[in-house]
Amino acid sequence: MASLIHCPHCGVRPKEEFSIRGDASLVRPDPEASDEAWHDYVHIRSNPRGRYREHWQHVAGCRRWLVVERDTFTHEVFSVTDGAATAREAGR
Repeated sequence: MASLIHCPHCGVRPKEEFSIRGDASLVRPDPEASDEAWHDYVHIRSNPRGRYREHWQHVAGCRRWLVVERDTFTHEVFSVTDGAATAREAGR
């Protein structure tokens, strides 16, 4: 069975229409942060097994950024929210 993602703007679509950016929990360091903080932000990533929040872009549809919560082992999708709405709620 193909993996499906429910885009809040376009409806249920195959995952091949999307591109993954990565971890949705990362917070960009302050421009004056140390080199070590920037190194960690740019280069150091965890590769968790299990439930995880990621940024995805619907490149073959509305082109909007989404936050997708899914299981990295089973690929089950638990939730999809608009990325802009998520950023507003977080105060970014």
